[in-house]
Amino acid sequence: MRVDSETLQAFYASALGGVVQRQATRRLAAAWPDAAGRDMLGVGFAAPYLERYRASARRVIAAAPAQHGAQAWPRDGKAALVLTEEARLPLMDAVFDRVLIAHALEEAANPRAFLREIWRVMAPEGRLIVIAANRSGLWARADQTPFGHGRPFSRTQLADLLDDAMFLRVASARALYAPPWSWGPLLKGADMIERLGETLWPAFGGLILMEATKRLAAEPPRAPSRAPLRSAQPIPAAKTDLPTRVR
Repeated sequence: MRVDSETLQAFYASALGGVVQRQATRRLAAAWPDAAGRDMLGVGFAAPYLERYRASARRVIAAAPAQHGAQAWPRDGKAALVLTEEARLPLMDAVFDRVLIAHALEEAANPRAFLREIWRVMAPEGRLIVIAANRSGLWARADQTPFGHGRPFSRTQLADLLDDAMFLRVASARALYAPPWSWGPLLKGADMIERLGETLWPAFGGLILMEATKRLAAEPPRAPSRAPLRSAQPIPAAKTDLPTRVR
């Protein structure tokens, strides 16, 4: 059963949810500083991360699984959110240049079918970023947060899933090293903990962010990957002044 929209909204309105949004957005901004002139789609509960792109993108639409329940987005202007079946989006083929998935893949009934539907609506040179709970992190074990529900992923598992759905992984990163506790001193020190975690225990971030591009040609089958993924470039850490591009 999916976490409903009211629970997700309440979480992101909390101090702990603010930490999640801030740390994930740092990584997201490093990969996609803006969406100037592009068509962008957010799938799942992506509204907290879509706001930064509304001013520059040509069009921003959010698609939420019907199980989430109704929600208003954006708060100002015309509604840009649609409730839909997870593997049957009411959108035309090959439209979106950028797709962001958050709070969706972990609870998808059929992850491959879900990603293939995302593939269908993406433009030929489209880019995708998946934000998902990291199997090795503390947040995947925290039932009091949305990341403690559904299936978390290792980086290898997520890369193999994207490859099977005809995406080519180009970059990855982890984020959210502060523990999932609403204790004041920890919340205040979350930024410092993030910097330490990136250096001292990089494998244990609570979130995995993985960027991939739409692959048009089929490739020969390959054996499942068992080694750590080291071939793709990491999504760089965002600086406090200007983010840097992945490529």
